[in-house]
Amino acid sequence: MNGTATSGGNGGRWALEAYGLGKKYGRAWALLEESFRIPAGRVCGLVGPNGAGKSTLLGMAARLVEPTRGELRIFGRPVGDPSAMPRFAYLGQDKPLFKRFTVAECLRMGQELNPGWDQAAAERIVREGRLSLSARIGSLSGGQRTRVAFALAFGKRPDLLLLDEPMSDLDPLARDEIGSLLMSEVAERGTTVLMSSHMLSELEHMCDYLLVVAEGRIRMAGDADELVPLHTVVTGLTTDGALPDALASHTVIDVRTAGRQFTALVRHEVPLDPAWQLAEPSLEEVLLGYLRHPEAPALLSPTAVPDTREERVA
Repeated sequence: MNGTATSGGNGGRWALEAYGLGKKYGRAWALLEESFRIPAGRVCGLVGPNGAGKSTLLGMAARLVEPTRGELRIFGRPVGDPSAMPRFAYLGQDKPLFKRFTVAECLRMGQELNPGWDQAAAERIVREGRLSLSARIGSLSGGQRTRVAFALAFGKRPDLLLLDEPMSDLDPLARDEIGSLLMSEVAERGTTVLMSSHMLSELEHMCDYLLVVAEGRIRMAGDADELVPLHTVVTGLTTDGALPDALASHTVIDVRTAGRQFTALVRHEVPLDPAWQLAEPSLEEVLLGYLRHPEAPALLSPTAVPDTREERVA
């Protein structure tokens, strides 16, 4: 899914741009003055351990959290600009729906609050889940409530959908159903998605762009198809318990040993020794390597690196 938004100018090319963005709670930084960007029309997986800054980042994009420093733009507009508000929708893990409302009343609320509301699309999402419009939210299962929440989000017709672990409380069948709903709606509308998730295998099938956060810093960002092939899983024998000297010319992200044998996730700058056993890693293996070792050098593909201030002004 490599679409591009149709609106003109730089604001149509980049869904989200951060310049020196930081958030501090008391004396602790949740996000450390980071810069990155996400192209429009992509499904971006936001990955990181608990406390890494994922929810803080999504909160700042949704205007629920005020940045301490830096600037955040949505389709070229400052996130605080009133014109940016209709262009995004936010859905968190708790999905705060009114339990006494019926499904129809929830959709009516969405219609009253959003000028560009698409009632037909919202009702279609609900009916595809075989939900009655007269059912009360409190009587629904977790998967059914999540479907109603997605109907509210897509009914707004957002250009950017911000998802903070919205499917974490669902069983595997409901996750598959809601995941299929998300991907079909995104494909139909070309919506940009920024979605945090701990389910790495799920991200591998749904996302074509990555944003990896650890200890408040961006560790990896860019096209998944560009980032993963830059890595190789190397298996070989240690020398007196140490890694071979030939690995020193590469960036070693993660290493595991078993007896004399080592297995390393390597970001290779020059060709690797063919005497070693070499394999292409999965996206999950690459993500786990960076999550285990947040001290590893950051890796950003060209699309993820924002313009300098001079380039923006020009």
